Amino acid sequence: MDLKALRNLIETKLRSLEYELYDLEYVKERRSNILRVFIDKKTGIDIDDCVKVSESISALLDESDPIQEDYSLEVSSPGAERKLRNREEIKNAIGHHIHIQTYDQTYEGELINFEEDTVSIKVKNKIQDISFLDITLIRMAIKL
Repeated sequence: MDLKALRNLIETKLRSLEYELYDLEYVKERRSNILRVFIDKKTGIDIDDCVKVSESISALLDESDPIQEDYSLEVSSPGAERKLRNREEIKNAIGHHIHIQTYDQTYEGELINFEEDTVSIKVKNKIQDISFLDITLIRMAIKL
């Protein structure tokens, strides 16, 4: 199976449905193969979106048959606490509540700015500047 070709096939279908492919993984868990498709869109994802995409992708995969072995298809959102995987995703999260881990500290607050190699986060009404190179994990967070 060519995962890159599969990704392109699914991305094309998702764009036609006005969704974005957040991530794709093909894993073996216990004795089952699972194709996980994580979808997103600006307005968020709900169960109806997952059902719609699952039905469309299932039909597409049945027709093109890119996976020769038995597998299960799972479609879901990346979740409310999704990882921010690159600079673009971090910039898009400005104004949102985030969680940052560095080599020696953890921060949670509103992402204020991201310029060059500095992430600025507002924690308890104080702005904290963090070097991008020191960050070991950055993800969205639920504000409690």
